[in-house]
Amino acid sequence: MLYYLFGYLDETFNFPGAGMFQYISFRAGMAVITSLVISLLFGKSLIEYLHKKQIGESIRDLGLEGQMQKQGTPTMGGLIILGAILIPTLLFAQLLNIYIIIILISTVWLGLIGFIDDYIKVFRKDKKGLAGKFKILGQVTIGLFVGLTMYYHPGIVVREKMPNKTYIEASETADPGRLSEIPNLFEKEGSKSTKSTIPFVKNNEFDYSIFLSWLGEGYEKWTFLIFIPIIILIITAVSNGANLTDGMDGLATGTSAIAASTLAVFAYVSGNIFFANYLNIMYIPNTGELVVFISAVVGACIGFLWYNSYPAQVFMGDTGSLALGGIIAVFAIMLRKELLIPIFCGIFLAENASVVLQVGYFKYSRKKYGEGRRIFKMAPLHHHYQLMGYKEPKIVQRFFIVGIILAVFTVITLKIR
Repeated sequence: MLYYLFGYLDETFNFPGAGMFQYISFRAGMAVITSLVISLLFGKSLIEYLHKKQIGESIRDLGLEGQMQKQGTPTMGGLIILGAILIPTLLFAQLLNIYIIIILISTVWLGLIGFIDDYIKVFRKDKKGLAGKFKILGQVTIGLFVGLTMYYHPGIVVREKMPNKTYIEASETADPGRLSEIPNLFEKEGSKSTKSTIPFVKNNEFDYSIFLSWLGEGYEKWTFLIFIPIIILIITAVSNGANLTDGMDGLATGTSAIAASTLAVFAYVSGNIFFANYLNIMYIPNTGELVVFISAVVGACIGFLWYNSYPAQVFMGDTGSLALGGIIAVFAIMLRKELLIPIFCGIFLAENASVVLQVGYFKYSRKKYGEGRRIFKMAPLHHHYQLMGYKEPKIVQRFFIVGIILAVFTVITLKIR
């Protein structure tokens, strides 16, 4: 909203300083600061309210050290994260941008699913929460929305490579500081595409339509049969991965902040025609605006970590974890970087995989040997290390270190091909 207000003041009255709101970097910085302030101030008030209403976590005794001490810790703290993301975005982003619209709807929708799950657990005293089939249905629904919008909306286009002549003309006529002006110069030259980015490969574009090439001439028009289910699968997997990671104080919050910071880099270079040309990557018009949103996500996670770090004063619950996982998945899909998710979301992947392997092998061994056997001492993976004798803060810090290494490795894939 402030973007449009100060844009009007700048154009109509030449209001001093109003032009700053045309710079993505300025609005991203303001989004970080605002989300931090909201997290810290609103967080304290919400925690006090949750304490007063005795809205606490119900812990099932799994025999883990220090686990039962968390009994009664306020949950549903994901409301802090959602507020700290949505308010700065509404204030500083271009709300008519199609990518901002998609990510806002995805955030609210997945946050709502998580909120319903937490509500049932806390107020209905049902530890199972929202039935799994309804949770999956909600994730599939938002995946279908994102997939259909990405596939059919005329404003979602890419430019794979920019001609040198066009680049030179843009350099001479555009103000590089006012990034919002740049996409307008090239939006008309973009094209609809179902291409994504393959890491470590030169000329690293991959088109999902290749899976249907066996259909013969005109096979491209059926690409949605592959493209949309893949998007649904990615959103569901990453969202659940973040949910599984939320088992130790600060773990899901910190790893989400690291992943979001990585995506901020990709949003900036993919939405900036000069950087995209230099790095020889797909230029995606209008995605630069997503830097404002993801900056708010980073600020919200860091601000929430103030209260969620060990020993946690509040848990995010499914309200936060499902939303954060979904945000990361949808964001990567819009930037055509979903094939990088296994790298920069390696922690989520490991947590997800540990549960799948544990359950799968238990069922297999019970059928084959007559008794269920386990690969890990306990799944998800962080509990395995806890039963090995590692203290919770050490596990969380080491997971952060691994997450940072994976994030750096993901960023340098821009040059390693």
